[in-house]
Amino acid sequence: MFGVIDLPTYLVGLVLIVLLPGPNSLYVLSVAARRGIRAGYRGAAGVWCGDTVLMTLSAAGVASLLQANAVLFGIVKYAGAGYLTWLAIGMLRAAWGMWRSRHDGAAGDQAGAEAGDGERPFRRAFIISLFNPKAILFFVAFFVQFVDPGYAYPALSFVVLGAFAQLASFLYLSALIFGGTKLAAAFRRRKRLSAGATSAAGALFLGFAVKLSLASS
Repeated sequence: MFGVIDLPTYLVGLVLIVLLPGPNSLYVLSVAARRGIRAGYRGAAGVWCGDTVLMTLSAAGVASLLQANAVLFGIVKYAGAGYLTWLAIGMLRAAWGMWRSRHDGAAGDQAGAEAGDGERPFRRAFIISLFNPKAILFFVAFFVQFVDPGYAYPALSFVVLGAFAQLASFLYLSALIFGGTKLAAAFRRRKRLSAGATSAAGALFLGFAVKLSLASS
């Protein structure tokens, strides 16, 4: 179909890949829990746009360029790791503020609202998704296995594969967003739980940053 080889195998692999935890899904879950469904979908839209850019770059051969050029790969890699570290520090600072104000519910809610006012979920999620050279390399390594090299319109094959990837991402992130809003009610009632969850998210982002900085082309 449209130059796609072994579509069932691709779909099975895609589901497993989408379900793997990563900074994109964690950020969408976090922003939905803190700011609600609308903000969660703004973050998800940033992920989808970032993934679309990565798929396009992969189809255009940029992944091969990154793989062949160690200096360029390193620049993208460390820029991405630095951004994830900056986000992690922000989350840990927010968690510390929640912990200090845990006995003052109104003050804690106001501090959380003020912290959220300056956040742009779409932009943050887009950058998190975009600054991941390993994702570019993965897209091209995974996609090309299911594209018929003899098909006259390989770009159409990439579009079909990308459409399935975005559909799977939409369903998964939607589940995370609605699950995150359920968590929000518990977070508002229990400040220690909210501070602990935010601290855990910050620690995970630091882990993602370290993992990315140690990645090799």
